[in-house]
Amino acid sequence: MPDNSSPDVQIASEAPTEVFIENNSARAAESSARAAESETSASEAEERRLDARNRLVIGILLVSTFIVILNETIMSVALPKLMVSLSIPAEQAQWVTTAFMLTMAVVIPITGYLLQRFNTKPVYIAAMSFFSIGTLLAASAPGFDMLIVGRVIQACGTAIMFPLLITTVMTLVPPASRGRTMGNISIVISVAPAIGPTISGLILSVLDWRWMFWLVLPIAVVALVLGAMRIPNVTTPRKAPFDVLSVILSAFGFGGLVYGLTTVGGGGAPVGWMPSWAPLVIGGIALALFILRQLQLQRGDKALLDLRTFLSKNFTLSIVMFAISMMALFGTLILLPIYLQNVLGLTTLSTGLLLLPGGLVMGALAPLVGRIYDKRGTGVLLIPGSIIVSAALWSLTMVTETTPVWMVLIVHIVLSVGLALLFTPLFSASLGSVKPSLYSHGSAVVGTIQQVAGAAGTALFVTIMSTRATNLVIAGDNPVLAQVDGIRAAFLVGAIISIGAIVVAFFVRKPADSLEGVPAGH
Repeated sequence: MPDNSSPDVQIASEAPTEVFIENNSARAAESSARAAESETSASEAEERRLDARNRLVIGILLVSTFIVILNETIMSVALPKLMVSLSIPAEQAQWVTTAFMLTMAVVIPITGYLLQRFNTKPVYIAAMSFFSIGTLLAASAPGFDMLIVGRVIQACGTAIMFPLLITTVMTLVPPASRGRTMGNISIVISVAPAIGPTISGLILSVLDWRWMFWLVLPIAVVALVLGAMRIPNVTTPRKAPFDVLSVILSAFGFGGLVYGLTTVGGGGAPVGWMPSWAPLVIGGIALALFILRQLQLQRGDKALLDLRTFLSKNFTLSIVMFAISMMALFGTLILLPIYLQNVLGLTTLSTGLLLLPGGLVMGALAPLVGRIYDKRGTGVLLIPGSIIVSAALWSLTMVTETTPVWMVLIVHIVLSVGLALLFTPLFSASLGSVKPSLYSHGSAVVGTIQQVAGAAGTALFVTIMSTRATNLVIAGDNPVLAQVDGIRAAFLVGAIISIGAIVVAFFVRKPADSLEGVPAGH
């Protein structure tokens, strides 16, 4: 018999065992690799699914918000036809726009509470339902009273949509890529109001004023249905207290300021039994009480509008620049049509078409500006942007009754380029500087500032123009030349204010959590 204990035989008998162990180890490693690969694929698939869902949600919200904000200025050039159709004076017709802005100013501060308390889908459905119902009432209004009711209901939906869009974006989009998305939001908040008068002029050149609502209604209804079917709940609601006193003070504070500024901008006529300055005083007192009330409530996280957002220096500086920019935008939107029509003799349609390129340029630049913000930060955008805006306003201080129309067109496009460089980084830097728990309050602050600053810009430019022109006419000057002088004076004040934005631009920074790859100092 062979001796199995010999070394050769032992090695031979151990070889299969070693091979078996090696094979098992290889199979186990291969199995682990396949499991890891499968897990990675599943993770990537889930990530792609969430990305697709987020893009869909943001896309629907962007389109819906564009539609609703467009209606804020779409009636501005329709007032003459409205006065004839409904047999109403100019002071009464102006309420079509004033009521819209007033409602926005009252409702927006409450949205911080709404977005904390309720889920994304029901808030969206409520907003678009309000807007659609208001649009239907305005389109079918037999008289002025029903038109105003429709505009107020429209404004309730509009007031909710913008903070909902901003809060959702801040929740879903990572800091490193927010600039691109905020670029699209810039299109909504800046281009929609800018092209409103153009669209209005085009519609009114061939159709009745009611068609401005009939044409919007089916788009709004489709957006409502699509959103109800496809928008998921992407935020987590929590119980939040509702302070009735804060709502009342907010309504009198922000509503009083916007109404007072609008009244002053309309020429300073008495408001019923009150002098024109009374709503401003009432609004200022109510706003001061509202702020004190919020400071008291926010200690226990019970504020209607949490003002701890302003504890961030970057947020505060960004809001200051944003307010100046909105004043420039809305002040120019109200003053240029007056100049083009009353001084240069352009028609309503021609005025709308001349202002259209600036709005389109602003929209075209917004996504590019967003990408630059993601890569380079704020400095390369805000500093040149604020300088361009200021230069454009200084150029408008030199207009005369013989200024070529093409020159006004170029200046307006340059102004639009400057504003396009400002809005996206200001949105991103301001809201990216607050804690995620304050996103809803931060977006409500941005929306409120938009309304108050827009009304302030309109009031400031129109009041200075009217006061200067009236004094010159009383002194015996030609009315047209007096109005040109008043317009130059208004733009001069705007240009002086714009210098402040240049200074602030040097101090706004990109938030720390999205600074990867950004050069120091930006």
